[in-house]
Amino acid sequence: MMALSGVLIVDKPAGMTSHDVVARVRRLTNERSVGHLGTLDPMATGVLPLLLGRMTRLAQFYLAAEKSYEGEIRFGFATNTYDAEGDPVGTPQAVGLTLEQVRAAAAGFHGSIQQMPPPFSAKKIGGVPAYKLARKQKEVELKPVQVEIREFEILSMNGDRTAFRARVASGTYLRSVAHDLGQLLGVGAHLSRLRRTRVAEFGTEEARTLEQLEQAEDVVSLCVHPRRILPDFPSVSAQEESLARIRNGMAVNLPEMSRAPLVKVFAGQAELVCIASRVAGTLFHPKVVLITGDRLIG
Repeated sequence: MMALSGVLIVDKPAGMTSHDVVARVRRLTNERSVGHLGTLDPMATGVLPLLLGRMTRLAQFYLAAEKSYEGEIRFGFATNTYDAEGDPVGTPQAVGLTLEQVRAAAAGFHGSIQQMPPPFSAKKIGGVPAYKLARKQKEVELKPVQVEIREFEILSMNGDRTAFRARVASGTYLRSVAHDLGQLLGVGAHLSRLRRTRVAEFGTEEARTLEQLEQAEDVVSLCVHPRRILPDFPSVSAQEESLARIRNGMAVNLPEMSRAPLVKVFAGQAELVCIASRVAGTLFHPKVVLITGDRLIG
């Protein structure tokens, strides 16, 4: 069977881990090499980009990818997981908050801030994920980390729940934002709903449900076109002589690219061959090679 390479955007359902989704897509495509760009908690839904086959080599370019979300925070009590799946912590509080009060408090969650990760998280303590220690009721000693919140807008208030929209840098926990906002307002809070709407250039408009993937005659047709991947990198279609050098890891001259630090090199219009980095002038060296012969989108 011909190997499959591509970028597939899945609309993750609630109740599944990101690993569950990866495992299901592996079975569906018969492609063992599948990775995702950013874990979603089981209760969360939305955009989960998957890299298949040799496209997994592009993961390094998404480590700092911006992510966008919409969700809901419930006030009145905190939980040990900082979301609706956890056990309540402390005494329930009466909630009489106004939209203006919540917005005023939320204004402090903007820009570069110090954030304590949730005890039930993938942050590692001595090489062990925090959630594994928390499940065993062992002490979890996490340290605050600096995160960047680029947008945190409170949209509405309905009883003890508020709807929000957020845009954050990689590594930010919106569960912690919900928990900390409840602490600040003195009534406790947790994240009651979360949907991711975008990761880097990938959004809900191109996300497919697992049912759609299973019913598709050709999964390749649902993958993102390679020209849309890494849009900040300019694209160039190379001649066969240059492509042969790239396949052998050799530097090539790309005269139309004199200033770009990284470029996408294509064979034709749709076969992404490599990401090349500029050495000097118009001389580029292949940084990540996606050898031709795979079943790419085209």
